[in-house]
Amino acid sequence: MQTPGDFDLSRRGVLVGGAASVAAATIVPAGGADAAPAATPASPPTAKVRFDVNGTARELELDTRTSLLDALREHLQLTGTKKGCDHGQCGACTVIVDGRRINSCLTLAVMHEGDRITTIEGLGLPDKLHPMQAAFIEHDGYQCGYCTPGQICSAVAVLDEIRAGVPSHVTADLGAAPQISAPELRERMSGNICRCGAYSNIIDAITDVAGAKA
Repeated sequence: MQTPGDFDLSRRGVLVGGAASVAAATIVPAGGADAAPAATPASPPTAKVRFDVNGTARELELDTRTSLLDALREHLQLTGTKKGCDHGQCGACTVIVDGRRINSCLTLAVMHEGDRITTIEGLGLPDKLHPMQAAFIEHDGYQCGYCTPGQICSAVAVLDEIRAGVPSHVTADLGAAPQISAPELRERMSGNICRCGAYSNIIDAITDVAGAKA
């Protein structure tokens, strides 16, 4: 009959022997006719894209999977446009393309050949702010400021939409011509989320600019 000590020793031997067998079976030979060549990773496809960004012609060669947001931030260093959700749900990445606001995280850069793109950097300068930027400051239309570039770009485009008579759900339901009112602005700005909750001040800022330009 085995003593406890003998049993432990033989059990340890079984485990060690089994591990050695597995290791030997999985060793890949370093050379020889049967050795598989190492796979070389394929380079991602790239393409050149030319567009106008804030009044300047730019040309980039990009991985075709690069979003417009990443092209602006990582390749052109225009970091005013923010990456929030990266799923088109928060509006922090809003830019204006050929007069229309879009979520730059949801579109590929190569899809915008020849387009005219305006980011927050192209709206105004520190010593000459765009009226919407000045209004956001005056009305405290921000707190942490992370969503503010997207909010401002969207707000600028919203006023252009209203003046052009582009309907929203509110005006479609009312069956009336677009009006620059708080409900109308809230509806049109609903794609831009402010996690700090500065919504009422944002509406005040937009209303101020709309009144000045009326």
